[in-house]
Amino acid sequence: MAGAVTVLPVRSKAELDRFIRLPNRLNAGDPNYVAPLLMERREALSAKHNPFFAHADVEMWLAVRDGRDVGRISAQIDHLAPRDPKRPAGAFGLIAGEDDPAVFSALFETAETWLKSRGMAVAIGPLNLSVNEEVGLLVDGFDTPPMVMMGHDPPYAGGRIEEQGYAKTKDVYAYLAPVTGHSMSPALLKRVQRDRSPDVKLRMLDMSRYGAEVAKLTEILNDAWRDNWGFTPTTEAETKHLAEAMRPVVDPRLVWFAEIKGDPAAVLVLLPNLNEAIAGLKGKLLPFGWAKLLWRLKVARVKSLRLPLMGVKREYAGSMTGKRLPFQLIAAAAVECAKLGYERCEYSWILEDNMPMRAICEAWGAHIYKTYRIYEKALA
Repeated sequence: MAGAVTVLPVRSKAELDRFIRLPNRLNAGDPNYVAPLLMERREALSAKHNPFFAHADVEMWLAVRDGRDVGRISAQIDHLAPRDPKRPAGAFGLIAGEDDPAVFSALFETAETWLKSRGMAVAIGPLNLSVNEEVGLLVDGFDTPPMVMMGHDPPYAGGRIEEQGYAKTKDVYAYLAPVTGHSMSPALLKRVQRDRSPDVKLRMLDMSRYGAEVAKLTEILNDAWRDNWGFTPTTEAETKHLAEAMRPVVDPRLVWFAEIKGDPAAVLVLLPNLNEAIAGLKGKLLPFGWAKLLWRLKVARVKSLRLPLMGVKREYAGSMTGKRLPFQLIAAAAVECAKLGYERCEYSWILEDNMPMRAICEAWGAHIYKTYRIYEKALA
């Protein structure tokens, strides 16, 4: 018989490396799983490199049985996240484990005990690590690989989490649409293009002013999203960190601003689907991964991309001019995407009750092809 499950906190670099590598073994038989780059994961989970740790308490654990790693989990308390003083909530994340209820039970008991000891009354998740990063557990859409900065989980994981007393609190969707040949009605497209106010200017990202442009982007998104469920503002340090991390793959033709009388009013960001380029590298860039990655990005070129960020400032969102901006930004970006050879685009992630954004996606001809679930549990 298998031995008992022991849960150990991650303390050393070697343990963090085991923590990072574990899902690669668990998902080795899944043709749609894409191993993240080990270098990127080490930085993302490092307090030295990731500014999220400056405003959050984070703990990570490994579940071990008979000397073998069989699961992992994190727990975190983000001090910038909105908090109900009557039901303060912490989060779990980075959940992965063998298909065994004993493994999931041991992991969640440990994470919940840690959260309760710090005054939390509710656990939500998975958040990897924050609501501004990967969120939710994949519960539908296992038959295709994930896009860049999106998760992929085995089908059994949802049931194992629910066995621990968790229930759905929110679903988020990933929509997919072709770059060309979309089904947006000709009448709507014509109206959007015709009705652009002379006060509106659409422009691409100016790489010569990259830092200032990223600051504008952050200002718009923090304003546009502030009333969304779970909204947590992105700090200046997090913005700079993400901007530098993404700079090598940012294409100015895929980042668009809308200005109204010179005021930054809306923004759209598209990212090449790096997962398409790193598939098969098993997370390693050495000895030949760099060459393969560069060849796929620069020569073969990836065919898919993701739209992770789009928003309109609140002062404009209610006007007809503001309501047209997302369509105008998407239309402008789609022209460039087609020129660059992209074929399909994911719009994600989108809250199930964000009906204005869902309407924009569906008007453009996108359909839901993946569902990610955020769970919640009251901690006794």
